[in-house]
Amino acid sequence: MSPSKTTKAKPAQRFSPPLNDVDTYLASVAEPARSTLQQVRAVIRDAAPPNATESINYGMPTFNHNGPLLGFGAASRHCALYPMNGSTVATFQEDLKAYKTSKGAIQFPLDKPLPTALIRKLVKFRLKENELKSQH
Repeated sequence: MSPSKTTKAKPAQRFSPPLNDVDTYLASVAEPARSTLQQVRAVIRDAAPPNATESINYGMPTFNHNGPLLGFGAASRHCALYPMNGSTVATFQEDLKAYKTSKGAIQFPLDKPLPTALIRKLVKFRLKENELKSQH
């Protein structure tokens, strides 16, 4: 007789619908993060050229103009802006000192006002970067 093998049950996988557009993504986010992200979206849309497009890249809403411009998303305790490069956070480190950052993300707490002027500044910077990159 061979020894019996015990198999561990695999954990049930949670089904998440594909988030293939920004409106679907935002609808899946709980408040207060949803309102914050809607505000982020409006600020980026206002600061970006009218022909900038929105898509889902890397599982998050992203604005595109001459390439990926900025992404944004929600976590359990904050919303984040993703500059889609490694230089923006370093370039604006003085402006961003009040926020938790990493090389590629800027976190905005849900319980504080959104820094809309700073987001506009970041959008303009990324637009210039993408413009220069597209000329090469």
